[in-house]
Amino acid sequence: MLALTQRGAGRGAGGFTLLELMVVLVIFGVLLAVGVPRMTSWTLATKAGAATELYAEGFKLARQQALSHNAASRIVLTPNLLNGQYDWQVDICFPQPGLPCSNSTGVWSTISAPAGADPEGAAGYVSVFRSAAALPQSEVLLPALLPEGASSIYFTALGWVDTTFPQRLTQIRFDPTPAYAANLRASAVTVNLAGTAAKCDPLVAVTDSRACPP
Repeated sequence: MLALTQRGAGRGAGGFTLLELMVVLVIFGVLLAVGVPRMTSWTLATKAGAATELYAEGFKLARQQALSHNAASRIVLTPNLLNGQYDWQVDICFPQPGLPCSNSTGVWSTISAPAGADPEGAAGYVSVFRSAAALPQSEVLLPALLPEGASSIYFTALGWVDTTFPQRLTQIRFDPTPAYAANLRASAVTVNLAGTAAKCDPLVAVTDSRACPP
């Protein structure tokens, strides 16, 4: 009876000896040291991958709204002041005699009101806004709008890109900054004249099917 008591005295309330507990803590520490950086890298890569998805969605939505409403549409990118990425908003406009839809005239929809002359009236389409706040900071993933100075794409009612608007955005590209180049890869989304958006790899040769258009 005394021997059993002495053997049990070295065990904690949970049934572990002090040595066993120390081994478990060491193993846990090693797993933590290895796993946390990998989890952090995985989370960062996932967030970076979401960047192209966010803008591909916006470009496709803008084209879809032009086609479905038989109206002009546009997507406008604006800087997100929290992380240096770009928010986007998709608007539509119904041209009227003497009041064409341009970047300075015509009554475009907003996030709170349908466009002027919307045939559905007050129940018509209101603009869709998407924030880029969930994307990595620009110190991690640097965005670039191409050509430089462009920030919007306008679509005709047929879903084609309206080339009458100057400074037409053709591509948004993301490059990891030097500190993250080992963990992240450059990516991009392009929009062709037919209004079709596609993700591409700006680093591969132009002969590669994944390459971005020249």
